[in-house]
Amino acid sequence: MKFRAKIVDLACLNHFTRVSNMIAKLAKTCTLRISPEKLNFILSDKLASGGVSMWCELEQENIFSEFQMEGVSVENNAIYLELTSENLSRALKTAQNARALKIKLTNKHFPCLTVSVELQLSSSSSSRIVTHDIPIKVIPRRLWKDLQEPSVPDSDVSIYLPALKTMKSVVEKMKNISNQLVIEANLNGELNLKIETELVCVTTHFKDLGNPILPSESVSQSRHPEDMAEVHIDIKKLLQFLAGQQVTPTKAVCNIVSNRIVHFDLLLEDISLQYFIPALS
Repeated sequence: MKFRAKIVDLACLNHFTRVSNMIAKLAKTCTLRISPEKLNFILSDKLASGGVSMWCELEQENIFSEFQMEGVSVENNAIYLELTSENLSRALKTAQNARALKIKLTNKHFPCLTVSVELQLSSSSSSRIVTHDIPIKVIPRRLWKDLQEPSVPDSDVSIYLPALKTMKSVVEKMKNISNQLVIEANLNGELNLKIETELVCVTTHFKDLGNPILPSESVSQSRHPEDMAEVHIDIKKLLQFLAGQQVTPTKAVCNIVSNRIVHFDLLLEDISLQYFIPALS
């Protein structure tokens, strides 16, 4: 098992840093999957236990100028590592305006992801290297089956999201009143965020958001455009997702499976992020 990669382009480095900051806000620990074409950051809290799931994917050629890896075997050419997200984020923060950044799988008494940052010294043409050894756990082959891309169930309603900053400020205020939130949407481009307690009912309405065309049109054709699909979720889990968004997405879609799950599907330039929040039982 081998892995080494290098970033020399500053825009790519900043992009990768933003992604790692986002992951650190979304998941305390995560799985990094390294394959010949792609990097994935994965959070797989089994939906049955009420946890959120995440699948973030980026093409390695869009970020790295050099990329070499050898997986567990020829047939299973991938590496799965578990790491504390913040450790990676912290290491990359030192790389702003760096000349280059190298990431390598190493063993220093324990398995590590070693991040080496080449920093330009302002006073001269020389540079210095700052090295971070991030402890990791190598995930054995038998556990990979739990870390595959989540299958997306056919949604009752799929709708484009309003500006995530606006959504975040609304949800932050609602969190002071209730721990639970209802997301409801219809095929008429309307989305409501709603909290209900014994004393108060507060609803924020968003209109004219638009609905993506779904491949499973048969599901939505039988549905009246005004009919709301709804799901009750933990407000903290939604806020964590919204707080993690560092970049305005090129596309942001919310898919609702009534009373089961809400699936957020974001495209951030060339990076895709899927985030699943299960319904409260």
